[in-house]
Amino acid sequence: MLTRKIKLWDINAHITCRLCNGYLIDATTVTECLHTFCRSCLVKYLEENNTCPTCRIVIHQSHPLQYIGHDRTMQDIVYKLVPGLQEAEMRKQREFYHKLGMEVPGDIKGETCSAKQHLDSHRNGETKTDESSNKETSEEKQEEDNDYHRSDEQVSICLECNSSKLRGLKRKWIRCSAQATVLHLKKFIAKKLNLSSFNELDILCNEEILGKDHTLKFVVVTRWRFKKAPLLLHYRPKMDLL
Repeated sequence: MLTRKIKLWDINAHITCRLCNGYLIDATTVTECLHTFCRSCLVKYLEENNTCPTCRIVIHQSHPLQYIGHDRTMQDIVYKLVPGLQEAEMRKQREFYHKLGMEVPGDIKGETCSAKQHLDSHRNGETKTDESSNKETSEEKQEEDNDYHRSDEQVSICLECNSSKLRGLKRKWIRCSAQATVLHLKKFIAKKLNLSSFNELDILCNEEILGKDHTLKFVVVTRWRFKKAPLLLHYRPKMDLL
């Protein structure tokens, strides 16, 4: 089979952010037109605009942040194509937390350690058979599955009812992984309140409706950065936006 080598700069246009001209970090895609940007770049842009930076299509008249979503596949592709990018980004995040005197989140620690172990094994000339490698991978996966995201960065949340049509939760204080999304919270509340569908709910922060694909870490960074824990969220029956 013939193989063809492609230079990185030939595909740069497909893996860079139009807003910052850098490689995509935390890749986020507009659901309306499927154009992708760095999450922080796109969120900052949408604070004052409601159109896609590339094609100028209107994402939503009043709530464009609800119509963007994390693109994990694209981010994995970028990290695989650009040597050292993921390690550099993890290093920047660690330095950021150290500078603020904060503990480095568990998910960043885990990615850093695994990357370091991988590099060390290659430097020492260690090689493993496919059988032993698959066995270790299986054991690691089993450990991860049994962890239930307890090693992730955690977020403390207070869930308050914002409507007389719904009852409040008996236990409104919860603590969960920062990687959990607003959709997970909707399913949790719907189960506790015995609702027929989680789609009947809106979850708000600072009186702004949150998109279902937003992670709790994203919500804390963009809407609760300078406020004390817990993160205060309100829920209510879904309202149709005009």
